Amino acid sequence: MMKKFLGLMLVCILVLSLSACFESPTQTPIKDNDSPSTSTEEPSTPSLEPEDQDVAEDPDVTIEETILLDQDGLVITAKKLVDDPIWGIGLQVLIENNTEDNLGVQCNSLIVNNYMITDLFSSSVAAGKKANETIYLSSTELEAAGIKTISDIVVSFHVFEDDSYSTLFDTDEIEIQTSAYGTVEQPAMDDGKELFNQDGIRIIGRYVEEDSFWGAGVLLFIENNYGENIIVQCDNMSINGFMVTPYFSSTVNDGRMALSDITILSSDLEDNGIEKIEDIELVFHIINPDTFATIFETDPIAFSTN
Repeated sequence: MMKKFLGLMLVCILVLSLSACFESPTQTPIKDNDSPSTSTEEPSTPSLEPEDQDVAEDPDVTIEETILLDQDGLVITAKKLVDDPIWGIGLQVLIENNTEDNLGVQCNSLIVNNYMITDLFSSSVAAGKKANETIYLSSTELEAAGIKTISDIVVSFHVFEDDSYSTLFDTDEIEIQTSAYGTVEQPAMDDGKELFNQDGIRIIGRYVEEDSFWGAGVLLFIENNYGENIIVQCDNMSINGFMVTPYFSSTVNDGRMALSDITILSSDLEDNGIEKIEDIELVFHIINPDTFATIFETDPIAFSTN
């Protein structure tokens, strides 16, 4: 019960924070400034809200019941798509634990129409028992990515002993095609200023949100065609010349896209007397999620909103 309560609290916080980042009317486009960047072309003016931001997912999309995983006594079956009035679209799964151990199941990654989607899914299933669970797809993130109709869902699972938290195995990506598969062209929400573009990895600064749930946010579009999964983080961040602490880490699987927010706490802004974000400078760290080896570390990248 405590795990479910904590999970519910985390979901509530996530929904509130993402709503502030994606839906607030105070989003300010990121522009060029006098500092050099990796972009060689003048960026187009960012679209602060996706054209289909207010369009709900297609309610007629369905999936066929499919066994996603049958390994070492654990069976996970995708049953159907559900639409909850609070949590939005979800993938209902049946988890069958045919082992003598209590098992835990989480998502390593969740991808919809090629976009990485945040998940807070975690299920505990006692030995010899079953559980009906729902993996919810963040409706706010779907809308921000311009996803009107769900074409496919890709998930990978992390399986562990529930008592000791020892890892048992991690799965590869598993694709679930909906009835709309092959009929959807998913746009890249990459309007904004190109901050980094090298070896198949692109990072676009879309806009700054000064009234987000935590304080302020910098929304990034990330596209990974590097050939490996990556984690993107940042460091040495300053706003209007004052050093601040960025809270940001985004995992982007190979061949996927992500919309991720760099969060700056309101206390950091208040302590430095920052009332309006104008100039930003930071360094990106791009690392391998398996070995944590550095793939790229950028020079300082400067951009602005004025």
